[in-house]
Amino acid sequence: MKLGNTIKFIVTIVLIAASLYVVHPLQKTVKLGLDLQGGTHVVLKLKETPDTPINQEAMNRVIEVVERRVNELGVSEPIVQSQGKDQVIVELPGIKDSKKALDTIGKTALLEFKKVNPDGKPGETVLTGARLKKAQVGYDQYGQAIISIEFDGEGGKQFAQITQESVGQPLAIVLDGKVLSAPVVQEPITGGKAQITGNRSVQEAQKIALLLRAGALPVPVEIAEIRTVGPSLGADSIARSIHAGIIGTILVVIFMLLVYRLPGLVANVTLLFYILLLMAAMVLLKATLTLPGLAGIILSIGMAVDTNILIFERFKEEFHAGKSLRPALDAGFKHAFATVIDSHTTTFITALILFWLGTGTVKGFSVTLMLGIVINLFTAITVTKNILDLLVNSETIRNKTALWLARREEKC
Repeated sequence: MKLGNTIKFIVTIVLIAASLYVVHPLQKTVKLGLDLQGGTHVVLKLKETPDTPINQEAMNRVIEVVERRVNELGVSEPIVQSQGKDQVIVELPGIKDSKKALDTIGKTALLEFKKVNPDGKPGETVLTGARLKKAQVGYDQYGQAIISIEFDGEGGKQFAQITQESVGQPLAIVLDGKVLSAPVVQEPITGGKAQITGNRSVQEAQKIALLLRAGALPVPVEIAEIRTVGPSLGADSIARSIHAGIIGTILVVIFMLLVYRLPGLVANVTLLFYILLLMAAMVLLKATLTLPGLAGIILSIGMAVDTNILIFERFKEEFHAGKSLRPALDAGFKHAFATVIDSHTTTFITALILFWLGTGTVKGFSVTLMLGIVINLFTAITVTKNILDLLVNSETIRNKTALWLARREEKC
């Protein structure tokens, strides 16, 4: 075996070993989408106000803020996308507590600092949370949960001026119309930092801090639809997909063995390596597996088998044209790969366009398909080529391979 082929073979073995480590156990390493593991599906409807009309800018801002809130929740691969002119779809895989989801994504989260009227009620708004830079939970000297906030440069200057003008007077801190606290300003607060106190649990303080970090929605929203996808649907979908994948793989393996025999066995071994590397790539990229994603995997498996068939057929053609096994193998790979590269490139471009223009599950399909194309080319160049090289270089196998190729040509 040539030095270059030896290096590729060693790299392949290392990648396969690493892939086995990465994907074990498979059910705990591969992230599942809403359609497979269940979760919460929410439709938010934007409400127009006299000051804030509903337009594309408002829609984009709502999506941006909701995405930040969902990411703060730690949800794996959520889907946040627009629907129509005034609705936003939010899918939260793994989140079964719909109340918790709504408390986070459905709040307007408008933070305001207001002067307090003589009657004790909040009055004029003097500063909003638009200039807020940080918000995190801390504890005071008595162990009570507090929320530490920090403004950006301009917000810090405004806050310092407001507190200077309000010394000796209460300043109400209001979130979505609810007074969080109304401390009396003892002295001007410079540096752009402040604390929101009050008797609240750590969980409540964390939720408020999360909302403040994500920012306020530009327009109020209401819940137009909410439904929970139960785990039984996910289990059903997974079971059917696994059964379909197993049946399809078995049929492909049998077909390759019956039609191509020894090279077919090589193709089957390569296919197993291909599936393993694809799963490892999805785990490392933290991609979420959905039903369309499974469809992309099955399609890419078909392309992987097709690649091996093209290589074997060109190998046979070169061999029966009078070349010995080694030149026939090299020429077969060279000529087959021109066709393989062309077909894979056009498919990859199509998948890339789907990813660019598509949303949600369409992107899942395109991601798995693009991954499959890249890994397919790698396994064909390394695994298939190196195993065939080993077989051709073996004196015992060489004769059997030559007889098999000759018999196949005579039957044609």
